[in-house]
Amino acid sequence: MAPIKVHGSAYSTATMRVIATLNEKNLDFELVPVDMRTGEHKKEPFISLNPFGQVPAFEDGDLKLYESRAITKYIANQYSDQGTDLVFRDPKEQAIESLWTEVEAHHFDTAGSKLNWELAVKPKMFGAEGDQAVIEENKVKLAKVLDVYEKRLSESNYLGGDRFSLADLHHLPTAEYLLLTSIKELFDARPRVTAWLADITSRPAWTKVIELRNQALNPPK
Repeated sequence: MAPIKVHGSAYSTATMRVIATLNEKNLDFELVPVDMRTGEHKKEPFISLNPFGQVPAFEDGDLKLYESRAITKYIANQYSDQGTDLVFRDPKEQAIESLWTEVEAHHFDTAGSKLNWELAVKPKMFGAEGDQAVIEENKVKLAKVLDVYEKRLSESNYLGGDRFSLADLHHLPTAEYLLLTSIKELFDARPRVTAWLADITSRPAWTKVIELRNQALNPPK
């Protein structure tokens, strides 16, 4: 069988989301580096894998996918009998898990990604100051999301239910970067959110993702 291929960048949040899922499933894969700094993701051959020009793209045999959350759902279901069970099977439990994956995509990540851009990417990669108006607006939005999470986590150990699932995993990349910024104070102010993040970021599968990212950011000379 052809190896699973992930075309992307080891420090891209969307690529990290897919790699974390593969690690949880103990699956071998090939990371095909895409140099986003030189715009490789906007031209051939990558654009034939994802016409929107965004990483990652994914291949499993003759199946080709893009959009990280769609890829993680495929991996979790296709390889359901391997590694960590990342999805619920009962329809009601499945609906609750799906609800929280939607919350992550439409509420947590929309605010979190903008904050990461303004607080981390702009200063570190472009030497530019973040837009304070954008930062304040999205800080308020994220705080409201985390208030909802704090309440949810008083009812359940994880967002999707009684065990770790995609609903939690999808948060990892954006949260990882946010914790390196001043936004960490929003997490620290909410004890249940803090405990949940400490739990999910300490998973061995995620530790491997961070090791791979660090190697990409700091290659040996």
